[in-house]
Amino acid sequence: MAPIVVLLNRGGGAVAADPKAADKVRDAFEAAGLDIEIELIAGDDCAVRCKAASERGDELLVVGGGDGTISAAASALVDTKTVLGILPLGTLNHFARDLGIPTDLEEAAKLIARRGDRRVDVAEMNDRIFINNSAIGLYPLMVLDRDLQRKRLGRSKRLAMVVASLRTLARFNHQRLTLTVNDEKERVDTPLLFVGNNDYRIDLGAPGQRESIEDGTLSVFVMRKKTRRGLIAASIRALFNRARDDDMVKIENVQRLRVSSHRSALAASLDGEVVGAAPPLDYKIRSKALRVIAPDSEPQGGARGSKR
Repeated sequence: MAPIVVLLNRGGGAVAADPKAADKVRDAFEAAGLDIEIELIAGDDCAVRCKAASERGDELLVVGGGDGTISAAASALVDTKTVLGILPLGTLNHFARDLGIPTDLEEAAKLIARRGDRRVDVAEMNDRIFINNSAIGLYPLMVLDRDLQRKRLGRSKRLAMVVASLRTLARFNHQRLTLTVNDEKERVDTPLLFVGNNDYRIDLGAPGQRESIEDGTLSVFVMRKKTRRGLIAASIRALFNRARDDDMVKIENVQRLRVSSHRSALAASLDGEVVGAAPPLDYKIRSKALRVIAPDSEPQGGARGSKR
């Protein structure tokens, strides 16, 4: 039997920070009884390498990195027979966390060795796949400013984001968007539109987490039109998990969303990467389009917790 290919993003997360990361991955898989072949790749090459693995008929492909790396892998493996194994080696690992994949290398390798796969949803914006969320408005502008500071000035990610947030708020404005939700149209003025792959929680128990990535819906939040002072106050409340009901409006039961604008281009973030796209932007859920190795969707001892 051919060894399992493990692609590690050498440019980010734990692999970049630890020169022995690849050796630790190999040891973890050997302890789990699996023969692997590790390839250190650039993040930009991930989708191409994953597509090649699928086309040659690999039944399983393991990818190690953060959410951006896993998102690139998912975009290449949707609607294929190749199962994606995930090593959460990034900073936040939202997708792996919400799937219940262990962050411990040995435990993650044992999970992959058991080969229990499930089908989960991905979301799509104008043929671009994302696994976590997309945003239009203030957030992608902040990300662009942050990345430019890091490239030109060498600032840390945290400092650059603080500066970018202040500068973005200083040139604060709304965007007039027309939303077509499933088949209903509504015009909104908002500084921020958020679209998630399945239902994101905003309660105090687990803000920013999902209880399921298999329910076949988009999570859509629209920030209410506010003054600059009101937006700053709402942002501070969100930072301390004290958001009010009138800060964000949640739109329920969304499978398709069209975002139209009079602008010739909109900046949209997709799993943290900012892209420019000409409207309309068409979002949809791709139900159970990705096969991943993950624990069972129902926790032991009972059904999944109720949604909030």
